[in-house]
Amino acid sequence: MPGPLLVVTIDRLPAWILPAYGATWLATPCIDRLAARGVVFDGAVCESDDPRDAMRGLLAWVARRPAAMAVVTDDPAVTDGLCHGDVTVVPASSPPRPAGDEPSTNLARLFAAAAAIVGERRHEVVWCHASSLGTAWDAPAELREAYVDPDDPPPPAGAAAADLPVTPDTDPDLVAGLRHVFAGQVTLLDRCLSRVVDAAGDGWTILVVGVRGMPLGLHGRLGPGPLPPYSELVRLPAILVDAAGRMAGQRYAGLVTASDLGETLAELVADAVAPPHEPWQARSLASLFSEWTAIARDRVIVIGSSGVAVVTSAWHLIRLPHDEEPILRLFAKPDDCFDLCDVADRCPAVIEALRPVAEAAAAGDHPRAWATPLGAGGESAD
Repeated sequence: MPGPLLVVTIDRLPAWILPAYGATWLATPCIDRLAARGVVFDGAVCESDDPRDAMRGLLAWVARRPAAMAVVTDDPAVTDGLCHGDVTVVPASSPPRPAGDEPSTNLARLFAAAAAIVGERRHEVVWCHASSLGTAWDAPAELREAYVDPDDPPPPAGAAAADLPVTPDTDPDLVAGLRHVFAGQVTLLDRCLSRVVDAAGDGWTILVVGVRGMPLGLHGRLGPGPLPPYSELVRLPAILVDAAGRMAGQRYAGLVTASDLGETLAELVADAVAPPHEPWQARSLASLFSEWTAIARDRVIVIGSSGVAVVTSAWHLIRLPHDEEPILRLFAKPDDCFDLCDVADRCPAVIEALRPVAEAAAAGDHPRAWATPLGAGGESAD
């Protein structure tokens, strides 16, 4: 292999909460530095709400070209069977209250173990997977309170990740407080991630990617419970730093899947690429780092546990199962980042263009969902 690779996968990390993706109220200096060093993928979308699917796509190339690999995880059930290598498990605990200090948190213990393994320089690939954003919000009080304004109520007590339905009757102070707590947990994540990145230093290819987002009350759910495939669940952060520093500080707006990122890693660090033959198969984006060109996807099909979605550069269509007739919701992209303005009744041409694709996805007809022509109505917002 040309050089070592560090892959950090983070479950329940949505793109929209990070400053690298436009947030202005939260601090993540390590992720910001990575964004300045690498390529930020604005159109990364998960194809399902099962995190194993994303990680399988990210690491499929490792099975084709075995390498000396170390896995550091806080959830062996998620990573088991996805790859080979030396596995270090740092189990995430479920503390009843926030940690008294940063080193005692789940994230700090996990990333400290990963930093130690990176520092040994014995492995060609180090994969670190964090799942505790979806189970424990145990950041110390200083981080939980960092985003609370003087007039806000104190953060809700307890360290368990929140999971509750959000209705018009839900106390807005509770929703705001839980968002502040989650923001503090993300800042803790960033601090802990910096230790691994610093241990790697220069000369490493680094991919930091979310594998599933976190609902925070915009569509009736706050926490990791079931949610249709809205953007807050399926739009992911993905930042790829080239070991040679190529294309630092660039952004790629095209649609990208986890499998695409995996195939890109295969070409960048292992010189092994499998040319795609079908629209749904992984395609390498390594050419971005040499000539800033790539074959753009026209869609990503999302098969979720609570509905399906058809994501294009201009639209996000969600099909929700219903007793009488499926419900279709349509959101314009990139303007409606949070899927708050349903324009299905105002864009009949788009609905008719994307409906057959969504119906094929709901019926389990994978090839038809990916290959049915979108037509002019589904390809652009014009």
